[in-house]
Amino acid sequence: MSKLQQAIDNLHEADREAAKRSGKSRIHPVSRLCVCMAYIGIVVSFHKYDVTGLLGMSLFIIITGILEDLSFIRGFQRIKYILVFVVLLGAVNPFLDKGIVMQTGSIAVTGGMLSMITLLIKGILTVYCAYHMFMCTGIEQLCRALRCLKVPKGGVTVVLLIYRYIIVLLKEIQRMSLAYRLRAPGQKGIHIKAWGSFAGLLLLRSMERAQNVYDSMLLRGYDGEFRYEILGQEKTGKGLSIAYTAGWIGIFILLRCFPVVQMVGDMIISPGR
Repeated sequence: MSKLQQAIDNLHEADREAAKRSGKSRIHPVSRLCVCMAYIGIVVSFHKYDVTGLLGMSLFIIITGILEDLSFIRGFQRIKYILVFVVLLGAVNPFLDKGIVMQTGSIAVTGGMLSMITLLIKGILTVYCAYHMFMCTGIEQLCRALRCLKVPKGGVTVVLLIYRYIIVLLKEIQRMSLAYRLRAPGQKGIHIKAWGSFAGLLLLRSMERAQNVYDSMLLRGYDGEFRYEILGQEKTGKGLSIAYTAGWIGIFILLRCFPVVQMVGDMIISPGR
């Protein structure tokens, strides 16, 4: 299976899973979006050397992942390329901050090494939180939540259409690549001399496909606003959604203000005190 086909299949699979979970959820998508934004904001606010505090914030990922029956391994496989970028971004920290901040036996830990670890943890937690929110709401419910928060409909429509038709773009690239391979048998990949014409043709075909899609939308009565309420379920519990939002944000504030992980560790190490 080609990498393009594998990417298309992964997008279809993630979309099916998200639609299945959002149909069963009784929590309003606005609540999930607010909790996700609060979580990301609090995680980012931790000090660059505060590793234990960030480990405490992982409780949200673990608990909600278990309750929502999300595979952690599958999730990390889907976001691995973003995490690679985070690792590369933090890899320069040990060379920029060489001051020793702590000593572990004979090993001296520099500020750059510690900040690299915290940056990696922050990247994992924030990216996985966004992935978790998407897998529990789906793109339609996410766009519905954005409209409920008064995000301009033009921007929300762009987000929805980009996600929906990225698969169309990948399939177009797949067809063009197949046509190129049939005309250049035995050649690995696309020759560098054909990159310009290939990209230009892809742009023209994408513009033509976009115009056809827009004309089809107009024929079906599109007036600039998608009816997200029709696309999603309405059996959301208002009280449950409020409790979900207030409860998790309260826990986030508690974990941010108090070193819960360190306190629990001290209690385990010295229970008699």
